[in-house]
Order: sequence, then structure tokens, then C-alpha cells
Amino acid sequence: MSAPAALMLTALSLPAFAADEFYVVQDVKTKKCTVVDKKPTDMTMTVVSPSGTIYKPRTEAESGMKTVKVCTSN
Repeated sequence: MSAPAALMLTALSLPAFAADEFYVVQDVKTKKCTVVDKKPTDMTMTVVSPSGTIYKPRTEAESGMKTVKVCTSN
């Protein structure tokens, strides 16, 4: 396999890897909480997990969301 072909194959396979960081965030307008795999960089979402906790498995983030007061009070 040529080097350019190998690079292209590698680039195409990168998105297939599962995210390894999850955040509990809240939409500032709707106040709805969700789990996302990228830290919010705009002002429409804010991280609401305790002390900005970064969860490794998604299931842990989903469980953590149930304990965040602003997510359970709506």
C-alpha cells in the first residue's frame, strides 16, 4: 500500500473510534440537559456536571446526569 493510500485509510478510520470523554450539559435557553461527547465551545450550552466532571463511559455520564440538580428539577 502506498503512503498516501495508508494516510487516507487512517484518516477515514479515525471517526470510527468511540469518544472517550462525555459531558453533562444544559441548553441555556430550553434548560434541557443532555450528554455530549465534546466540551461545549459556544455559549448555547453549559457544562453542569459537578465540578465540570468529565465522564469516560457514556453510561456513567447518563447516570451522573440523573444526580445533577438543575437536570432533575425541570
